[in-house]
Amino acid sequence: MRTAVIDRRTAETDIKLSLCLDGTGKSSIDSGCGFLDHMLTLFARHGCFDLDLVCKGDTQVDDHHTVEDIGIALGTAFSQALGDKRGIIRYGDCILPMDEALILTAVDLSGRSWLGYEMDIPTQKVGTFDTELVEEFWQAFVRTAACSLHIREITGKNSHHIIEGCFKSAARSLRRAVAIDAARPDEIPSTKGVL
Repeated sequence: MRTAVIDRRTAETDIKLSLCLDGTGKSSIDSGCGFLDHMLTLFARHGCFDLDLVCKGDTQVDDHHTVEDIGIALGTAFSQALGDKRGIIRYGDCILPMDEALILTAVDLSGRSWLGYEMDIPTQKVGTFDTELVEEFWQAFVRTAACSLHIREITGKNSHHIIEGCFKSAARSLRRAVAIDAARPDEIPSTKGVL
C-alpha cells in the first residue's frame, strides 16, 4: 500500500494528515474550514484516496494559512506515498461537468512543479470561504507534490459548482496518474530513468 503520514506544525497551523493512494475514497476531514472539508471529502471520494485530516489553524485571522498549509501537507503526502514513482501511469486528465460548470484538469507527475490555473470564479466568497484561496491551495499542492497541474474552467456560472468541479476533476486526474501500469509495473515512466 502506498501511504504517507504527515505531521506539520507551524506558528499558524497544526496539521495531522494520513493518505492512502490505493484506498476506497473514505475520509475523515476536520480542517476548521467547512467549505474546504466539503471539497476534500469530494477529492478523496472521486480519487479513491483514503484521507484523514485534522487541522487546527489561526482561522480567527482568516482561512488563508489553513488552506495553504493543507495544500502543502497534501502535496507532501502524495510525494511521499509515490516514492520513486515506479510503475505509475504518470499522466492523468479529466473533463468533468458539474451542472452548468465544465472543468478540465490534466496532471503530469513529472517531478517538476507547475500550476496552470485558468478559473473565472464569479464571486469573492462561497459562504465564508474566500474563492481566491482555491488557487492558493493548488499552488501549494503542486510545489510539494512536484507535479504539473493544469486547471481550466471551460464554462461555469455558479461559484460553488465551479470549485467543486475543480476538486472532483483534479482528483480523477490524479487517480489516473497514480495508478499502476499493469503492462510496466517495474518501470519508471521516463526516458531519463528517474522522475
